[in-house]
Amino acid sequence: MPLFFDIINIVLPVFSVIALGWLLRRWKLIDALFIKQTNRLVYYVCLPLLLFYKIGTADFFANFNGRLVCVSIAAVTITFIASYGYATLRSYPDNARGVFSQGSFRGNIAYMGLAITLNAYGETGLTKAGILMGFLVPFLNLYAILALLWPHRGAGEAHGARFWVGQVAFNPLILASFLGILWSFLALPVPLVLERSLNIATGMTLPLALLAIGGGFSVERLRGDLIKAFLASGAKTIVLPILAALLLIAAGVEGMDLGIGVLIAGTPAATANYIMADQLKGDAELAGTIVMLSTLLSAATYTVALLILRSHGL
Repeated sequence: MPLFFDIINIVLPVFSVIALGWLLRRWKLIDALFIKQTNRLVYYVCLPLLLFYKIGTADFFANFNGRLVCVSIAAVTITFIASYGYATLRSYPDNARGVFSQGSFRGNIAYMGLAITLNAYGETGLTKAGILMGFLVPFLNLYAILALLWPHRGAGEAHGARFWVGQVAFNPLILASFLGILWSFLALPVPLVLERSLNIATGMTLPLALLAIGGGFSVERLRGDLIKAFLASGAKTIVLPILAALLLIAAGVEGMDLGIGVLIAGTPAATANYIMADQLKGDAELAGTIVMLSTLLSAATYTVALLILRSHGL
C-alpha cells in the first residue's frame, strides 16, 4: 500500500494540473488564444531556458549515459520503422499513414516526460532526462517529417535540403539542449545573478506546460478512426516503453537511468503531432484523436510502469 501511494504522489500531481487547465477552460477563465500564446511562450522561451539551466549547471560526465542515449534512439527508430511498415501493409490512406506512425513513436517529452521524471527522480532525474532529450529530439523530428512526407513523395510541393535542416537543426529545444550540454561539458561557470534569474524564470515552465495540455484537451477531438488511434496510442504508451526497457536491460543500463529511459519512452503523443500533421498534409483529425487518447491512457500506463520500477528498487 505505501508503494501505491508513492506512485499516486508521482502521477496524480501531474494529471491534476492538466485537469486544472481543462477546468479553467471550461469555466472560461482561459481561452483558445491564451492556450496558443502559452504554448508559444513555453516552447520558445520557458522550456529552452529550463533545459539550458538544468543541463548547463550540471556535471555533464556525471549525468550523461551514452548507452541510455543510444538505446533510446534505437527503440524510437525500431518503432518508427515498424509502425510505418504496419500502416503500409494495412494500406492506410496516404494522409493517415504518417500520422499513425508519428503517433506511435513521437512523445510529449518536453511537457509530460520532464514533469513525470521530476516527480519520480527529482532534480537529478530532470537533468538526466534533459540531456537525453537533447540527443533524442532531433531523431524524433526527423522521423516525424519522414513519416508525414514520404507517403506524398513525387506529388505536390517538394522540400529541399534547407527545409529538412531547418526543421531539425533550428528547433529551440534542440538548440537549448545542445548549448546546455556544451556549457556543462566545458564546465563553464554561470554567474550568480544569471543563475538566480534562471531559477525564477524556469519555475513557471512545467506548470504552464501542463495547464496548456489541459486547456487544449477537447472531447470533440475524439472522433475519426478510433481503431487506428487506439493502436497508435497503445504502441506509444505500452509497446515503446516495454521495448525500451528490454533493450536498456540488455545493454546493461540500470538504476535511475533505466527508470528515466522507460518514463521518457512512455510519454503520450506530442501535442505538436497535431500541428505538424495539419501543416504537412496529414490527417489532423486522427492526429488530434491520438494525442487525446494517449494522454488519457498514459495516466494508467505511467502508474503501472512506476509500480513495476519501484517494486524493483528503481
